Amino acid sequence: MQEEQQKRNIRTVGMMMVLTLLGKVLGLVRDMLLGHTFATGMAANAFLTASRIPRNFFDAIFASAISASFIPVFNEYMEKQGKDEAFRLSSAFITVMTFLTATLSALGMLFAAPITALLADGFDPATAALCTELLRILFPLMLFTGLAFSLVGILQSLGEFNIPALLSATSNAVIIVYYLSFVDRFGIHGLAVAFLLGWAVQVLIQVPSLHRFGYRYRVSLRHEGLHKIFLLAVPVLVSTWIQPLNLTIATRYASHITGGASALEYANTLYTIVAGVFVLSIANVIFPEMSRLAAHADDAAMGESISATLSAMLFLLTPMAVGLAVLSRGVVRLLYEWGAWDAASTDLTAGALTFLSLGMVGYGVQIILSRAFYAEQKGKMPLVAGLVSVIANIALCQLLIRPLGLRGLAIASAVSLMLPALVLLIAAAKRYRGVVSGAALLDFAKMLLAATAMGAAVWLAQGMLAPRLGDGLVARVIVVAAPTMLGVVVYFMLAVALRISTVAQIKALLRRRKSS
Repeated sequence: MQEEQQKRNIRTVGMMMVLTLLGKVLGLVRDMLLGHTFATGMAANAFLTASRIPRNFFDAIFASAISASFIPVFNEYMEKQGKDEAFRLSSAFITVMTFLTATLSALGMLFAAPITALLADGFDPATAALCTELLRILFPLMLFTGLAFSLVGILQSLGEFNIPALLSATSNAVIIVYYLSFVDRFGIHGLAVAFLLGWAVQVLIQVPSLHRFGYRYRVSLRHEGLHKIFLLAVPVLVSTWIQPLNLTIATRYASHITGGASALEYANTLYTIVAGVFVLSIANVIFPEMSRLAAHADDAAMGESISATLSAMLFLLTPMAVGLAVLSRGVVRLLYEWGAWDAASTDLTAGALTFLSLGMVGYGVQIILSRAFYAEQKGKMPLVAGLVSVIANIALCQLLIRPLGLRGLAIASAVSLMLPALVLLIAAAKRYRGVVSGAALLDFAKMLLAATAMGAAVWLAQGMLAPRLGDGLVARVIVVAAPTMLGVVVYFMLAVALRISTVAQIKALLRRRKSS
């Protein structure tokens, strides 16, 4: 039974990764079109900052209440009181979330100018004025994001993962259509409206699936489960500030660097494509399962699930981080250096991407372990980890921006992801037997060794190819693709030679699939 569940989870993760990758690729195309049209100039800086602010506000204030509080309580009601009662809870939660996000959207639109002055104080007057105008259009993103996230929580708890994984692809498709058809006519202000429409579509495409499960929304402001959700959200709230607050801090410092705010955003987009597709696909599938294990108080199964998840994730995430750091310049040139984008923008963005990549392993560990604590409705350790991260990020941004510029801000972001991962790993090791063991640490050391050797091979291959192939599209593709393929071969050969346990698990899984 457990083996069959594992197979289902692997199939689900695989499909989610494909759909999430589709969304990320379309997001990359979206940003490539932005870079081609506006590069790292005034309009790009203003727009990327304005679109980031409402999403950061939402992540800081409401994401915890949905992902870390609503989903575990919803699953608890599903397990103990049945689907109908869980649906009544979700209707009350959606009503409250809609009221709160609509209210804050209205306040954000009203106070757009002082918010811009606070969070992007390095902008010149013209850029600040444009950012304020765009912020007034974009603040309702909070409302649509809140609705979309709430419906995602319901669908994932019901075992539907494919539709939620498609959300990013649909919204990005709407925005790409705008670039291809209307950007010359309506410019950057029309782009802001297209973003709103894209997020509205994320809500609408989930409705048919909810109806298929028998869900019917009813306006309600009262349910006994709401108290438990929001009580649980209080400690979780601060702990989930880590990512949005750190991004806001970095953006504020980057606004003092010419082109820095947009370059950091472009680099962060590339970073999240590589890290997010893999990590979030695993986390979104495993979190409802962890919530069910927590509801049954199955500590042994929970520890086993965390250990297996971390091992598989680190096996692939470690070489991804090293590879992206080494190939950052080639990747940025291939994807962005066209049209209005010049070599200076490439240098700025690639420098940030190199050092952002170093935090990828920390990002993955922190996401998985946070979900484990949230599943048990325990937010204390993620709260502590979040506070450590934010304090470290502020201190490092202040310390590193002058000597290292945007690269210093990227280093600060990477370290502020690694520190909370370490805090959570220590706590998880104490809470669950087998999460951290001598064998697991030895395996990770082998992964680092294999990834380092792979990185050296990729760096040498890139250095040999780049000067000899010129600067056309085909040459740029080869400079990225050939070292990447070499890196994959080198890493897996070393993984086999070093006898990393994950390789044996993959082989066993493949043998079982062939025999079944």
